[in-house]
Amino acid sequence: YHAQPSQGTEQEKMDYALNNKRRVIRLVLQWAALYGDLLQEDEAAMAFLEEFYVSVSDDTRMIVALKEQLPELEKIVKQISEEPKAPQKKHKVLLQLFNTSDDRAQKRQPIRGSDEVLFKVYCIDQTYTTIRVPVSSSVKEVISAVADKLGSGEGLIIVKMSSGG
Repeated sequence: YHAQPSQGTEQEKMDYALNNKRRVIRLVLQWAALYGDLLQEDEAAMAFLEEFYVSVSDDTRMIVALKEQLPELEKIVKQISEEPKAPQKKHKVLLQLFNTSDDRAQKRQPIRGSDEVLFKVYCIDQTYTTIRVPVSSSVKEVISAVADKLGSGEGLIIVKMSSGG
């Protein structure tokens, strides 16, 4: 965040520092926006966000151009720190689409909305179950099918993971 180039004019060094600081602020804002619920449960993350906010606030006194990002950072930090910290029962699940037959043996046909797909639903307790839903199902319908299968729909979170391998 505070990196400075060793070469260049003072203006080039200031521009470099400003661009680096802006990038780091954007990264922290995106991180906090994506993982706000999880961050509020992590004391180290909350301490980091508060310390980062103070650091950026101090920097705005010397680098006026950073002021434009300060309100957004302040909003995120306040939002995360003010959310209720009461434990919530959440089922974190991962849906994985899998094919039950060999692709090479299967004839290629267009997918229709009435076709069904099979999902593996992984739960946080390392168990999984399977559900079958139509291709045209909305996220709400998929979550409903998972809730029916698990016996509870309270606090379900849908997570999609993918891998290049």
